Amino acid sequence: MKEKFHLTDNVAILNFDLALPDTKSGLLKSEEFKAFALRYMDYLRTHDTDLYEWAAAGKSDKEAVEDLCRLGRMILVFDIQEVSSPYLDGTDNALNFVEGIFNYWKDHQRYSITTNRLSDTESTVFVNQDSEFNQLIRNTFRKIEQSLSGHPNKIFRQQPAGTNAAIACYMNSSIHLSERYHFLKEIMFIDSVMLRTPTILHPKSNKREGLFEKTLKNPAFTFSGDPAEYFCYPAKVGELLFFICFHRDYMANGISCANLFELATPEEASQKPDGIVLFGNPDGQGQCTFYHDQDEDLWVGSVSSSEKIEYFGYMKKMVLTLHNVAMMQRGWLPIHGAFINVILKSGKSKGICLMGDSGAGKSETIEALKSLGNDKIQKLEIVFDDMGTFHIEDGVPVAQGTEIGAFVRLDDLDPGAPYRDINRSIFFNPDQANARVITPAAPYSLITRNHKIDLFAYANNYDDKQGLRQFEDLGEARETFVKGIRMAKGTTQETGLSETYFANPFGPMQEQEKCEPIIEEMFQCLKKNNVFIGEVYTHLGLNPEGDDIKDAAKALLEFIENN
Repeated sequence: MKEKFHLTDNVAILNFDLALPDTKSGLLKSEEFKAFALRYMDYLRTHDTDLYEWAAAGKSDKEAVEDLCRLGRMILVFDIQEVSSPYLDGTDNALNFVEGIFNYWKDHQRYSITTNRLSDTESTVFVNQDSEFNQLIRNTFRKIEQSLSGHPNKIFRQQPAGTNAAIACYMNSSIHLSERYHFLKEIMFIDSVMLRTPTILHPKSNKREGLFEKTLKNPAFTFSGDPAEYFCYPAKVGELLFFICFHRDYMANGISCANLFELATPEEASQKPDGIVLFGNPDGQGQCTFYHDQDEDLWVGSVSSSEKIEYFGYMKKMVLTLHNVAMMQRGWLPIHGAFINVILKSGKSKGICLMGDSGAGKSETIEALKSLGNDKIQKLEIVFDDMGTFHIEDGVPVAQGTEIGAFVRLDDLDPGAPYRDINRSIFFNPDQANARVITPAAPYSLITRNHKIDLFAYANNYDDKQGLRQFEDLGEARETFVKGIRMAKGTTQETGLSETYFANPFGPMQEQEKCEPIIEEMFQCLKKNNVFIGEVYTHLGLNPEGDDIKDAAKALLEFIENN
């Protein structure tokens, strides 16, 4: 990013390499603060006419901002009784203006970036810089507020006053790809991320729509974005490496990857990637597409820039779609589901996998299992919460994960669950329907190990049957999993009963010919290894608010105890 300050209606990014105020007076004198104050004046013109007219006082917005900033600097130095200004007219307008601009600042998604990292020993410099800025903003506001109110504060709330997050970046000159991907060398790669948690973000979109379609045109050929306006989160997704390139206006999506995907080191990011995501592509197509560059054996995904893609699901699912099609090339089977290792206090342990599309009840069943088996379960390891893979090693089917975190609906969790990890979580629109949270779930070393599969069950949310059923006929089992029937819960644009190939619209549905033989081989292997293949009845499509899911959890716990 070449500018000192990037500002939109809801995003503010400070480039600490070029602009880092270190005094209260310097903050109010900076061009960056004045630019923000002008934006606030424009906001007041629409939302608070009376306060706007008081602030403008018949002058242009620019002149008014200059005068108000000058007044602020005087208040920082002198006692309020020694300051003479028409703005100090005996009303509460000055105090309302100061409190209003502070709240307007906090309503923005706020980030700092820096590339000032000379060595690994200084890896926390960017954190210290951001923390000092946070304290500067808070102290400046507090000093002016106390002077205008005429009395010292008695209650101090140490809220995040500066930024929501900070990133340290570097330029990656070791891109082992042809010149068609030259723009990657001009994009800043993320080396480290600092999150002020709990991080609460308010994207304009709260639901994903449409599908990811395979295209015959490489999006990289027509990419016209300015690389200086993009960042790259080099992500380790399972065993693969992906360059997630996102426009700065979607910084919330990019930094949220830190809670979901393992961040690759500069050394790891110097290797050839398995895929590239162009997120916020200014192609004007309004599409989510992916392409296979066979010459370089590289998958390229593109998500067109639009307001709706602020929903994090667009980034997450594009990355996982690329992962899935790449893994199918290796003969691995993508699983849209959840896999947990349940270790009982008795010492018995089982690898449990529940498969199903969004809203089938995977996460809810696991949460119910945790609660129901609280006095019996010693440990529960989450290998994957949304997407993973099965593959065959030495004739045995094993599972691996893709993500180090879980991106789940708040409504799908036990009421206390979001608060157990609140100090590490990122929340999206927690006050709205379909609110989501990203919570760290498992270390990277765990998700990339091979895990034994003891039970593979389809999450059936549409039948009124109870508990857990084992398939006697492998053909019936395969047909149930492949049809992917579910009752939509409203987490996407779908409603009612629907079918999705192998319950996975993120790769297998688009590449059915490639997926079909892998499914056949895997089911034969599962049967040969005496893996329990069945379906668990969650009832979420029939009775979303009921306790029927406890029957499913109880059946799973009985399986773990008795097998």
